[in-house]
This record gives sequence, C-alpha cells and structure tokens, in this order.
Amino acid sequence: MDVETADPRPTPQQVRRALARAERGAALDVAEATALLAATGPDLDRLCAAAAKVRDAGLVAAGRAGVVTYSPKVFVPVTRLCRDRCHYCTFVETPGQAAREGRAPYLSPDEVLEIARQGAELGCLEALFTLGDRPEDRWPEARAWLDEQGYDSTLAYVRALAVRVLEETGLLPHLNPGVMSWEEMNRLKPVSPSMGMMLETTSTRLHETKGLAHFGSPDKDPAVRLRALEDAGRLSVPFTTGLLVGIGETLTERAETIFALRATARAYGAVQEVIVQNFRAKPDTAMRHTDDLDLDEYRAAIAVTRIVLGPKARVQAPPNLVDHAQGSAECRALLDAGVDDWGGVSPLTPDHVNPERPWPSLERLRAISAEAGFELKARLTVHPEYVRAALDGGAPWLDPRVAGHVAALAAPDGLARPGVRPTGLPWQEPDGGFTSAGRTDLHEAVDREGPDGGRTEDRRSDFADVYGDWDSVRDAASTTGLVDGAPAVLHSEGREALAAAEADPGGLSDEHALTLMTAEGPLLEQVCRLADDLRREVVGDEVTYVVNRNINFTNVCYVGCRFCAFAQRRTDADAFSLSLDEVADRAQEAWDLGATEVCMQGGIDPELPATAYFDLVSAVKQRVPEMHVHAFSPMEVVNGTARTGLSIEDFLIKAREAGLGSLPGTAAEILDDEVRWVLTKGKLPARTWIEIVSTAHRVGIPTTSTMMYGHVDNPRHWVGHLRVLAGVQDRAREAGVGGFTEFVPLPFVHTSAPIYLAGVARPGPTLRDNLAVHAMARILLHGRIDNIQTSWVKLGVEGTRAMLRAGANDLGGTLMEETISRMAGSEHGSAKTVAELVEIGAGIGRPVLERTTTYARRT
Repeated sequence: MDVETADPRPTPQQVRRALARAERGAALDVAEATALLAATGPDLDRLCAAAAKVRDAGLVAAGRAGVVTYSPKVFVPVTRLCRDRCHYCTFVETPGQAAREGRAPYLSPDEVLEIARQGAELGCLEALFTLGDRPEDRWPEARAWLDEQGYDSTLAYVRALAVRVLEETGLLPHLNPGVMSWEEMNRLKPVSPSMGMMLETTSTRLHETKGLAHFGSPDKDPAVRLRALEDAGRLSVPFTTGLLVGIGETLTERAETIFALRATARAYGAVQEVIVQNFRAKPDTAMRHTDDLDLDEYRAAIAVTRIVLGPKARVQAPPNLVDHAQGSAECRALLDAGVDDWGGVSPLTPDHVNPERPWPSLERLRAISAEAGFELKARLTVHPEYVRAALDGGAPWLDPRVAGHVAALAAPDGLARPGVRPTGLPWQEPDGGFTSAGRTDLHEAVDREGPDGGRTEDRRSDFADVYGDWDSVRDAASTTGLVDGAPAVLHSEGREALAAAEADPGGLSDEHALTLMTAEGPLLEQVCRLADDLRREVVGDEVTYVVNRNINFTNVCYVGCRFCAFAQRRTDADAFSLSLDEVADRAQEAWDLGATEVCMQGGIDPELPATAYFDLVSAVKQRVPEMHVHAFSPMEVVNGTARTGLSIEDFLIKAREAGLGSLPGTAAEILDDEVRWVLTKGKLPARTWIEIVSTAHRVGIPTTSTMMYGHVDNPRHWVGHLRVLAGVQDRAREAGVGGFTEFVPLPFVHTSAPIYLAGVARPGPTLRDNLAVHAMARILLHGRIDNIQTSWVKLGVEGTRAMLRAGANDLGGTLMEETISRMAGSEHGSAKTVAELVEIGAGIGRPVLERTTTYARRT
C-alpha cells in the first residue's frame, strides 16, 4: 500500500513549521512528527542535521563523544518454525521445508555450541538467538520434538541453551524469541543479559485487515507487543526494540509507533536501543511486489526517531540493508541522520532474517564511520549505560548469575574490553551465599522518623529512578478512577441492594455490591450489622489469634513497588539480611515464648542463592520441627522459579517437602493490572498471583488472601478484587482441594510510601472505607472464606474493635516484630502480647481464643 493513499501528505508549510520547532529543541507532538516524516530535499537535510546534533549531545553526555558502536556477534537460528504468517518474512519455514532440506525442527545443543565456539574464536561476544514465535502452538512436529527432548516449551529449551553457551563459550546470549509474557521474561533473565523484540508498528490496521502485512499473525497484535515491552521494563530487562518502516503503515501510524516507543522508554528506562529498520522486498513472499523503502523516507524516519526519543536513546540502523554498490554514501547517510549504533555484525554467520544482504566488513564499517568523523568501537549485547549501572552500583539490570560473564568482557566504560576473547564461566550463584549483612536490630533500622512518623530523610539511594518515571505513573493513575469520596447512593438503591444481600450475600450482583461498598451513614451501619450477623452465624462470637513471629529475613529488594518503604538497595544504610542461623535463632526464640508459627517474607534480592527459600524453611524446621512455617509471598515464589528454573508447581512441591506449611497471600495489592502497574514497577501481574495461589491449593498448601486498598484504587476495584478471590475459592472447592484460610484487608499506610511522597496516591483509606471493605468482604465471601482478619498493626486498638463489629473475627498474630508496616510509618507498634489481644476483644465483650495457622483451636 502506498502510504499516501491512506494518509494526507503534510504540506510544505507544515513540514517547515515542525522543522523550525525541532531545530529549536521544542517538544514535538504526533502531528509535527508526521509532518517531519514527509520532509524531502533541503528540508530533509536540515532535519537530519538537527537529529545529528541531538545524537552528538547524547554521546557527549554518555562520556563517549564521537564514538559509534557495534556488537560482534553470531546469529543462532534456534528454529525457523513460527506460528505467525508475516507477509514479508523468508526466515520462517514449515516443518516440511525443513525436512526436505534435512533439518530437524530445532538446532541441537551441539549445533548451537559449535556456532558459538566458532564465533568466540573469531572475537564475537554475543550469541543472538533468533527464532519464531511459539512454534509448538501451531506445528505438531515442534511439540513432538520438544517432548522428545524433555522440554515443555520452546522458551524452556532456549533457557537451557543459554546456560550451555554461557558455561561453555562465554558468549553473552541475547534472546529474541518474539512475544514473551512477564513470567517467561522473569525465568529467562537469569540466563540472558539482554533480550529483544521489534515492536515494528502500532498499526492495528496492518494486523486486522486481510491482505496486509500482519494479518493472521497473533503475535503481531500491537497491544500484545506493547505489553511485552512494558513487562520487560517492569522486570528491568535491558531490551532492544524498534520499528519496521515501509510495510504499509501511514506516516501518522509511523509517528505513533515512535511515540509509543518513547513512552515505554521513559516509563521504565529499559529500552536500551531502538532499531529503525527499512523494509526490503523478498522473493516468494506476499509482499514481493511492494517497493523497497526509499532512502530519503528512511533517513526521515531515523531522524524523527532520534529527535523524538532524545539524546539519551541509542538509535540503530542495520548497515547491511542499504545499498553498498555505489560506495559508502547510503551507509554514511544513516550516520548523518542520527544513528549511533550499527547493531550486530558477524564475521561468521549471515543475517538469517535478511540472508540476501551480506554484512559489510568491519574494516569497511570502520572506514565509513571515520569518514563521518566517528570512531567505531565494539560493545556488549548490553549497552554501556546498563553495564556500568549494574556492575558499579548494583542496579537490577543484570541477574547476579550473568553479571560475572558480563564483567569478564566489559571495559570500565561499559563497552567491550579491547582485544578480549570470551571463555566459558560457570553459571552459578554469586559468592557469599546466605550470610548476615547490614543491620540485624530491625527496630534500629527504622529509628529515623519524620515529623508524621514516617521515614523521610533516609530514602533508598536510588529513589529517583528505581520506581520508573513519576510523570508516567501520574498519567497512569489518572485512568484508574481514583476517587476521594464515595458517590451518593439513593435510598431506594440502598434498600434494594441491602435486601439482595440479606437474601443471598455470596450471590450479590456487581451493581448491588458496588452500591453497598459505597454506602454511608445509616446504610453503612446496616451493611456492618448484616456483616456482623453473618460473622456470628458462621464462626460465632469468638475472636481468634495466633501466637506467631514475623521474620523479615532481608529488606534488599529491586522490584520497585511504589508503595513500599521497606525495600532497600544492598548498599543503603538501612539494608539488612539475616543468615540462616539468625533465622533459626529467631524461630527458636519464638517457640520458647509460645509461638506456633513463624511468618517469613523478604525482599526480592537478586543475590539470594537459588535454594534460598528451601534453605530458609529447612533451617526453621531443623531447629524447631513442630513450628508451622507460613512463608513466601507469590512474588517470592516467582523469584524462586526464576532462580531455580523450576515450574511453579515443582517449586511449591519442593518447598512443601522442605517443610513449608502455608503460603501468605500477600503481593496481591489490588488484583487489577491497571491499578497494579501504578502501584508497582516490577511486581507480578494479577494472573500470575492467581496462578500461584491456585497451584498452591492444588498441591496441598493452604494460603491466605489479602487486599491493600486506599491508594489509587476505588470501590469498584475492591468489589472486583473480592470477586476474583471468590472465583479462586470456588474453583478450589470444585476441585476438592483446600483453598484460602482467611481474607486480610490491609489499609494502605501512606506516611513513607514513595507513591504518596510523589503526590500520586491519597493518604490511605477513611474510616468509612475501612468499615465498608471489612463488612463487604464478609458479605461477598460468605460461604467461601469463613475468616476475615483485621490488622491491629495498621488500625490500632479502636480501629480493630470497629472492624470486629463489622464482620471481622480474627486479630492475626502477636507478630513479636513487624518491620514492613513500621517502615511504612505505622504508629500502632510491631508486637502485641496475648493479654493485649485479649483486651481488644474484651473491650467489646467478645471472648478471645488462640488458634493455629489453619484455624484449629488451641487449648
């Protein structure tokens, strides 16, 4: 399709107005970028000059003025099978084509290692794994091959290959398997310093219209690809992406793609480079008669990408996709348009995606760069900024198990060390293992408080960037429907909803549930009264508690939860990690004081050993065999699966065999990703939380459930969250397995929360909110979850008593120490004696009894 047929061509006046703004350094919008994409002649030359100026300023700021880079690599085509049907692709083949040419569906490990070894001998530093998207979903031959080799997916096989390449050759794997989920990237990060996936275009038209470039290709849905880019950012994966220009997109669609890349890059900082790739028609494809992208149009696309993304971005253009027949002019034009990186260049393997386009020699590329006034230097698969940040400051860009491989090849400036040759290194845990580090007096660790009780002067050292871009967070928060108060409810609506709740509390409609969740005044009193009646009917008047101790074994964490004041960087003054002996000592102390449970949770520390979670459980059970171990949030389970390579089910079974008794259902926050991605940068998606607790139920591990509310959420989210929990419990009951033992509403403590300090979240829930959430939890979970717990840590004595009158029946635990809420600014202490808990119930005339973790009564 000719782009002009679907998009009016910008006028010369529009081009020049936008060009004048670009030359002044003004921020452009999509319309202005669209106009600049149409620049020709002298206007195009001016545009390229403006882009080159932005690029040069960025190189100066990065400390490498006048340097353009490339990555010496080998291309490893793990499989050419793919479930997509892109109309311009010759890389992909069918199983029949492979069989006719004597190829198996996948390269064998020996074939992969041979390519990597040859590349290492020639000075390559990167192994680019290229492959199609999820071929086993389309081709039975792919599934059969994987089954025969013992892998449950292509990505599981890629993970194993990456480990072999690291250990046996020292090349750094760069994984480019197409669309990956958050969970898949999390499992691949420990074996790959960087990953990539071209966005290509945000045009839904090209995906949805029969006959256009991406029709029939499920993984080319722009929404799916954008989600993958965002997930990479949330996981702090140095990520390569880019746009494919000339596949039928309009100029406006091209500009929109550039702005989408900018938004993701700014929000998370993980986009390490943006490739601007020009379309080249290939024989035997549906688009073989489509014209190649014109060089001037290509120059404009590069220049606009550079200007819109700004000086910090690394912009790449493949040097083999321009014409070298007439000398260096076309390649030089890419540099003049703002490029600062040539991408991967291989002395061994062809560009398997464009095999008809050979690489220029390094000598030629060096000469072209010099002609333009640049020095050509080799880099690693991870760009220098990320290498320096990870190796010098402990930023979470590299998993510790691959950091050593990167360090072995890196110069102090983060580029490749001149003359270095890779050698295989063990893929293993970092030195040190499970040792005590930092403060072990947890009260001392939070003793510096601001005027309102929270820690305000000693924020973690990477506060400015660990949470992502706050402007992007504010924009996202505006879409969650944040409300400061509840909407008015008509008397007739409230009466109807209340009657429905009285008749069938667990079967209440969403409309009626929302009406009651937003109740005020007399209606709220009636809702609380109904909840209290249901509580009495289900569990009686007894208020229960467990004698337990919280053991937060480390607060080192790099996830970037924007509500959390507990997490610290390893080098921060308030960072601490306990040794296994210290954890066991605390469990022993708790047992001696009458505790029957230890609750263990910690930060997501990238330097924890792979077996850390099993070791922690074993340490407690070996010291105190009868202690119930209630441990590890679903986010910690995710971390454990990534570090061990085990599936969720296998990890949980192994933890159960080590002595794990139950799983806390924390890390839930609000089970709505729209809200979650405002609250957190790198935490697990809602679907993964659901999968983990459901799997725990299936393998015989009971869990609790929680909801943190009162931040950027609203009552509709609370109802939705409770509905999700009800669904999980229903499925557990249908399967005949245990499920949730309790539901714990957790009011947001705002005092030291970064998201509150940044002016995004509101200052926690009101008393009305607290009453409504506890009461509606009792009502909506009726017949599913019998026990509703209220948090004395967050609500204090009088607040706790109010919740006990509104449907709650449990006080949680004595805790003995509680670090997370205290560091967030809670003013209600970190421990209660049994006598103090009994007094809470006595104050409202209710008996208080001790229970076990699973709600058996203690005598």
